[in-house]
Amino acid sequence: MTARQLLDLLVDPGSFDSWDAPITAEHADPGYRDALARARARTGLDEAVLTGRALLDGRPIALVAGEFGFLGGSIGVATAERITRAVERATAERLPLLALPVSGGTRMQEGSAAFLCMVRVTAAVHAHRSAGLPYLTYLRNPTMGGVFASWGTLGHLVLAEPAARLGFLGPRVYEELRGEPLPPDVQRAETLAANGRLDAIVPPERLRDFLARALTVLTARPGSSPEPPPAAPPVPLPADDAWESVQLSRRPGRLSALELLEHTAELLLPLDGDSSLVRALALIGGRPVMVVAQQRPGPGQPETPFTAADLRAVRRQAQLAEELGMPLLTVVDTSGAELSVAAELDGVALEIAHCLTTLVGLRTPVLAVLLGQGSGGGALALLPADRVIAAQHAWLAPLPPEGASAIVYRDGEHAPQLARAQGITATALTATGLVDQVVPETDGPADLRDRLATAVTTALTELAALPTPTRLATRATRNRHLGGPA
Repeated sequence: MTARQLLDLLVDPGSFDSWDAPITAEHADPGYRDALARARARTGLDEAVLTGRALLDGRPIALVAGEFGFLGGSIGVATAERITRAVERATAERLPLLALPVSGGTRMQEGSAAFLCMVRVTAAVHAHRSAGLPYLTYLRNPTMGGVFASWGTLGHLVLAEPAARLGFLGPRVYEELRGEPLPPDVQRAETLAANGRLDAIVPPERLRDFLARALTVLTARPGSSPEPPPAAPPVPLPADDAWESVQLSRRPGRLSALELLEHTAELLLPLDGDSSLVRALALIGGRPVMVVAQQRPGPGQPETPFTAADLRAVRRQAQLAEELGMPLLTVVDTSGAELSVAAELDGVALEIAHCLTTLVGLRTPVLAVLLGQGSGGGALALLPADRVIAAQHAWLAPLPPEGASAIVYRDGEHAPQLARAQGITATALTATGLVDQVVPETDGPADLRDRLATAVTTALTELAALPTPTRLATRATRNRHLGGPA
């Protein structure tokens, strides 16, 4: 698909306004000049990118679209300057920016000068993102080398075409340097998505709708916060048995994070991920929200441990929420972080630490929901927040009660006793300073879903109304006293 064909597929008819000034540079090498002339005659373009402004579903957006037919979409000095000017103009006009790269990488005919321009483009992208403006990328087949290793993968959302070849080193170069062929699936979009390197794989025919939904969230600007609805009268909660809560939290038909989010949000755009982690953009109460949620397995599916890659994805979403000025909503429901040799080598403990410090330091509002199981560091990593809402039978413990029993009693038979002794229930966690609101579970999953949806919407409204210095000072005090008095 050419750059023009892709733009025709994406933007509103007749809305594209080119920003491209004519290329006037002349190159000394006659062979290179001839190659450029042939590329211009073949594509009808004067360089390997088109830039401009358009409407996408009625929303203004800046665009940079690569053209592979022009010397393999390679990026020379003039190409990089065109991209840089488009990014700078998008920043000046405060437009969201969509990059649609397709490229073999840096243009070899221009050597180090073209190579260094990757820094030029990256600096412009950094300034755009630092201005709090959305930057989205859609990696087409192929996107390689310096483009993949710089501005192609710096999007707040990094999307890709199905089966696209994406990577740093081209297969021919790899084979020449290493003396063996590159395994065929290493640089496929699906492989990168499975390893948490992409946010979504989207076919071109679905891209317009996906982008329209994403921009609805990313460009939403809620008005003055309405007064939150009056709080429902508190429902007296019984003194729950901790072991019974543990068993109820594991029941197959219990409310899941995705069910809660779909009911709470006016718009929910899930991103790619495995069954243990939901990442999404959402509109909740008209407010754009970044979401990370631990998703319980479906009926008949095994428990999926929370991995180091999941924790890295949580941290990335938190940092993007900060950059875009969006609140972060976390939902906790996990049997625990992965416990294995591979997990140790992948740094799962380090990722828990990095998640904790990232969430503690965010300036944007953070709301956490303790929905079900809260086992170990994999749960704790998502709980530093300005406010925590808990379902009545949710719980938080250093280990599953069976694991705690194995440590203390060298067997699993004392799990009920340990659960009751450790203060793990939602009610007990209010005394430690973690939980601010316990939502009753008196009338089944649908009632819990409705009550939690109201509590989440209300809490986000209240947190948005607080001045940032006040909210951060309150958070610091909260964190200082977590766990209760010594």
